[in-house]
Amino acid sequence: MPLATDRILGRTGVPVTPLTLGTMNFGRWQEENESIKIIHAALDAGVTAIDTADVYTQGASEEIVAKAIKGRRDDVFLATKFHGRMGDDPRRAGSSRRWIIRAVEDSLRRLGTDHIDLYQAHRPDPHTDLLETLQTLNDLIHQGKIRYYGTSVFPAHQLVEAQWLADKHGLIAPHTEQLPYSLLVRTAEREVFPVAQKYGIGILGYGPLAAGWLSGKYRIGGEQPTSARADLIPGRFDISLERNQRKLAAADALARLAADNGLTLIELALAFALNHPAVSSVIIGPRTLEHLEGYLNAATVELSEDILDRVDEIVAPGTHFIERDTGRDTPSLQPAALRRNHTTTR
Repeated sequence: MPLATDRILGRTGVPVTPLTLGTMNFGRWQEENESIKIIHAALDAGVTAIDTADVYTQGASEEIVAKAIKGRRDDVFLATKFHGRMGDDPRRAGSSRRWIIRAVEDSLRRLGTDHIDLYQAHRPDPHTDLLETLQTLNDLIHQGKIRYYGTSVFPAHQLVEAQWLADKHGLIAPHTEQLPYSLLVRTAEREVFPVAQKYGIGILGYGPLAAGWLSGKYRIGGEQPTSARADLIPGRFDISLERNQRKLAAADALARLAADNGLTLIELALAFALNHPAVSSVIIGPRTLEHLEGYLNAATVELSEDILDRVDEIVAPGTHFIERDTGRDTPSLQPAALRRNHTTTR
């Protein structure tokens, strides 16, 4: 049975399915043919939205998406992002008017389309006036090159600032915010979700399996799981490290909670990510057709109040275990000179 298109993306009025297909792995850890098969299978199953970014494999992901949706473009709500550096030139990055105007043309070409449904700032840009970014994205809407625009991993205060600037200058305000949200990364519940609900910002949650920690492989007493991502950033996944012990204990307790209620941990994780009223759709990143099928099945699971209460006991609302899991790179904390007075040492 196809997924129901029964959710609305924020205040846009656009119906979306509970699952959005994420393509970060395409062209990197998945070859082109396999990636296209997954896209076709997702569309055939009723998934209506695809999310990519120019920086994903330096444009290769967008090109793969273009090949996969050829002839089906009108059926797809197509989202991509700008901001990440393209190549070695530092000028080919950021959220300035100069770069956005160039970046959108490059993405349109790679995606083989005349418009992008949702164009997102991939991260905050501390070097560019936010008003300049908002004005440029409004211009792209008026030019018909994008339909809506949003942000990704923006702190609550910048989401509020964007709404205030848009109101003050007669602009269309951001429509969406994309961020990590899972059983193990609940930080958004504290500030971002309330702001999103107040202003009608549609939330696209990514990482429902917490980068694999909720795959069912991370268990107390078990062997160290292996993955390409864990090889790249072992510090976030090494279960022998003290800083990961609390996360491992939580993942193990959640796995036991799922089993006690006749669920897989993946089903529990995805159902939880879809449960919050602020969330419009959850981005999934299947690496195989089997993974995709598992996600599709999990999308129909509903959790009881008792299960949700037990989840809150295992991982308190509004919390996370490791700062890096939030996806944020807070400019005010780096480097140390930004948070210390400049005094002369005697």
